[in-house]
Amino acid sequence: MTIWVDADACPVPIKEILYRAAARTQVQTVFVANQFLRLPNQPALSFLQVGAGFDVADNEIVKRMVDGDMVITNDIPLADEVITKGAQVLNHRGEALTKDNVRARLNIRDFMETMRSSGVHSGGPPPLSAADKQKFANALDSWLAKAGKP
Repeated sequence: MTIWVDADACPVPIKEILYRAAARTQVQTVFVANQFLRLPNQPALSFLQVGAGFDVADNEIVKRMVDGDMVITNDIPLADEVITKGAQVLNHRGEALTKDNVRARLNIRDFMETMRSSGVHSGGPPPLSAADKQKFANALDSWLAKAGKP
């Protein structure tokens, strides 16, 4: 079991929660990004730097993950792909994305992209709140407990 982190856009507080969880549980946690990322010196943490380019990190995660792994991402198309391959997905706000809800999220994302391309500015998502960080930590802990990693 591995946790794969789409690390280029992962907020620092979420990375810190993941560092602590990896230290506590020793679950292999791989941060994938096209920019260098310095990680704490812990055996369960690793960094995979990929080349620059659109979706290069996403494609690497899809290629390497296996059924039962966890993927941490806010990227809805990536979530859709890895769910199809059997991964669990958790976004930065602690919401589980599943085969039951990812298609609706993908439709909303596509609609908002169409609106932005036609000149409508939506303002983007709100900043990550303390409640969001707590919800993420709780959801991660719940998944780790189900996986047998207290």
